[in-house]
Amino acid sequence: MAESMKGLRRSHRCTELSNRNIGETVTVMGWVQKSRNKGGIIFVDLRDRSGILQIIFEESDVGSEGFEKAEHIRSEYVIAVVGKVEARSGAVNKDLKTGDIEIRANELRILSEADTPPFPVEEDSKTKEDLRLKYRYLDLRRPDLQRNLMLRSKVANITRSFLTEEGFLEIETPMLTKSTPEGARDYLVPSRVHPGNFYALPQSPQLFKQLLMCAGYDRYFQLAKCFRDEDLRADRQPEFTQIDMELSFVDVDDVIDVNERLLQKMFKESIGIDIELPIQRMTYAEAMDRFGSDKPDIRFGLELVNVSEQVKDCGFGVFTSALEKGGSVRGINAEGQAAMPRKKIDALIDYVKDFGAKGLAYLAINEDGSYKSSFAKFMTEDQLDGLVKAMNGKAGDLLFFAADEDEIVFAVLGNLRLELARNLELLDKDDYKFLWVTEFPLLEYSEEDKRFVAKHHPFTMPMDEDLHLLDTDPGKVRAKAYDIVLNGTEIGGGSVRIYQSEIQEKMFEVLGFTKEAAYERFGFLLNAFKLGVPPHAGLAYGLDRLIMLMAKEDSIRDVIAFPKVKDASCLMTEAPNTVDDKQLKELGIEVKKR
Repeated sequence: MAESMKGLRRSHRCTELSNRNIGETVTVMGWVQKSRNKGGIIFVDLRDRSGILQIIFEESDVGSEGFEKAEHIRSEYVIAVVGKVEARSGAVNKDLKTGDIEIRANELRILSEADTPPFPVEEDSKTKEDLRLKYRYLDLRRPDLQRNLMLRSKVANITRSFLTEEGFLEIETPMLTKSTPEGARDYLVPSRVHPGNFYALPQSPQLFKQLLMCAGYDRYFQLAKCFRDEDLRADRQPEFTQIDMELSFVDVDDVIDVNERLLQKMFKESIGIDIELPIQRMTYAEAMDRFGSDKPDIRFGLELVNVSEQVKDCGFGVFTSALEKGGSVRGINAEGQAAMPRKKIDALIDYVKDFGAKGLAYLAINEDGSYKSSFAKFMTEDQLDGLVKAMNGKAGDLLFFAADEDEIVFAVLGNLRLELARNLELLDKDDYKFLWVTEFPLLEYSEEDKRFVAKHHPFTMPMDEDLHLLDTDPGKVRAKAYDIVLNGTEIGGGSVRIYQSEIQEKMFEVLGFTKEAAYERFGFLLNAFKLGVPPHAGLAYGLDRLIMLMAKEDSIRDVIAFPKVKDASCLMTEAPNTVDDKQLKELGIEVKKR
């Protein structure tokens, strides 16, 4: 039977005690990790969020009733113990922070009993994720998950402290707002008071933070909850958290400066990593050309090389036909991999087919300098030598080539270099490589919609020198946009915003909006621009992704307290679920089965 805490007050968390406390009488409380009855003496590992502490029970100390209670306790019981701190009587456990001490109990209270848990509470659990998420409150007792959430809390507090010192104001923006379906799908909330009308949950606080700049608040930030109704991946959830900010009277360099210093402080104070400033910058065009990705992982080489010039006159039709259609031929040098078995090469070829590749050409340079290739018979010896030289190839190297339109070549080789890095174990999670990617295309053409769409969002400022191209060649306009990339993952992105109403109206025109349609959707912002708006810019981090990388996890589900699974459902609460007919009737909604 559960007992009361009356008269007891916890004096320490488990690992707040050390050999400096030997001789003190303390009160500790927590969960039983395990209990071992050695006949006449019971050892209990007590766990709280700080760690584990060993408790010993002997009848001479706790009495027969207390010892009988100690014999009763099992894993996950919640107990309170009063006792004296002693040097550990047995061997010191160097794996525990408290491995050189123990508590000799003189009082025990069982605060809560527990059924046999559906899985053990242990680090690096091998229990299937679906079961753990069903009992997430139990799963969250695992020390590794608790460390992740404590890291998340620490990062949030460091962020708040730093931005406050930098003159930012923390301001909350609405959760119930207007649907502006330009991008991902909105989550909609029906209005009872306005039948037939809907709110949308925010995909980001974008419009409101720009309005705060219009309102003169100068610097804003928020740890903002955002929602997107889109398909999930390991690093994506239907609801997620942004470290969101906006600054007035700034340009690109100002935003980058404050964020580099934020990242430096955040990583040093939370996980002890020194970030050297300034962080490397690279234009979008260079990132695509060298790495085939707008979020390149620069922890390793395997860079792309354009060999179109070297193969333009060869007899290999795959190469020449790609060039005739305006595409390119590019390669990757997998150094020292000439002996890679054909089976592994075939697996790589199959892998890149998912990214649009019709195939993958390869050339191995044997130790004697001869070539083994899938296309050598179509090229002269001089052409092959020139190709190998362009790839900086040497004996023992394996060269891969893709030929197609640039977009496909970049996707194929960008993903091939990542797969090679995984296979060759080149990805070191202890190595944190940051990169700013700048000057993104402002627009991209949607074949589905037969119009240009915004690469980031419709409020991004074009590069000053490209403004004239909005009328003549919109696809070539670069944006004052920037992403911060860590180890091949985009952790944040932002841009300088359009603040002149005529440029904003021109942007909507290029995107295919009539003036009336633009005002219908964004009239409150466009009207604000007519009443004095400062130049402004901003950035938002995906906090979940950021913590995932800092904690060296592979999924953001491991750094979110109560995550959803891939179909956007919660296995613990069984959300989403049906609601009462009465609730639907109040909202004027009828659910029809398909």
